[in-house]
Amino acid sequence: QVQLEESGGDLVQPGGSLKLSCVARGHIFGLDTMNWYRQAPGKQREVVARAFADGTTSYADSVRGRFFITRNTAAQAVYLQMNSLKPEDTAVYFCNVDGVHYQKFMYWGQGIQVTVSS
Repeated sequence: QVQLEESGGDLVQPGGSLKLSCVARGHIFGLDTMNWYRQAPGKQREVVARAFADGTTSYADSVRGRFFITRNTAAQAVYLQMNSLKPEDTAVYFCNVDGVHYQKFMYWGQGIQVTVSS
């Protein structure tokens, strides 16, 4: 049984920084992409950043240049460094991983609150 455990969410002032962490408990065979999503109140869940198995990354336009995703595949961990935070970054952030092991799979974390407010 695989579980994703997120940590690092907090209340931070605009312009501040936070680092989110996500660690997978239970070995994941065939791990491919490790991602961060977020969902703001009244809005759909959206992808924030993706870290691919080949080392490349991609970002939503709204966070590019401010957020940075890194992964430690051996540790089954993914991180999201968030800088220059804005009130519109307020959301529940979700860790997500996917891959293929006999069949496609996807796992989600439970979500962690990030609030940007003065």
